[in-house]
Amino acid sequence: MRIISGKHKGRRLTAPKKLPVRPTTDLAKESLFNILNNHFYFHEISVLDLFSGTGNISYEFASRGTEVITAVDGDYGCVSYIKKTSETLELDITAIKSDVYKFLERTHLTSDVVFADPPYAFTQEQFERIATIVFERALLLEDGFLIIEHAKETKLEHVPNFSFSKSYGGSVFSFFQLPETETTDEEE
Repeated sequence: MRIISGKHKGRRLTAPKKLPVRPTTDLAKESLFNILNNHFYFHEISVLDLFSGTGNISYEFASRGTEVITAVDGDYGCVSYIKKTSETLELDITAIKSDVYKFLERTHLTSDVVFADPPYAFTQEQFERIATIVFERALLLEDGFLIIEHAKETKLEHVPNFSFSKSYGGSVFSFFQLPETETTDEEE
């Protein structure tokens, strides 16, 4: 895996082979960050990286200047690798070992970007539950994105707050946003 941009641009990282992960491909990651680059100043946002695996997405945000990043994964080896790599690269990433659903049910953390990359083998209901909890618990800040990475066989267009999706090979990023609030003349 490679960090594409920012202060660690071009840096290659090799995760232990025993980790139960499927890192986002460089092509898909580069395309995702091209979209995000048009919406955010990375140094001004906070990120919640769910099912973070090797920390691939977290490192990319941190390399681009994001300072508030929380990475959550249920695997001890993954969390340990993220902590070690963050320390080596001097990146401020908080890695938490937790079942992602339990974490979402308990946390009061709000973020500009919530990125979820669960196993592609998850059921439709498991994917939908991520969006449901994030919006029910108001974990996404105004003008933020919830992004769920999934296989093209999984369909999320019907889920409330779905905005758009982008496909890259066998991977799809589904973007969700809070509905825009309309302002009245009296509020302006």
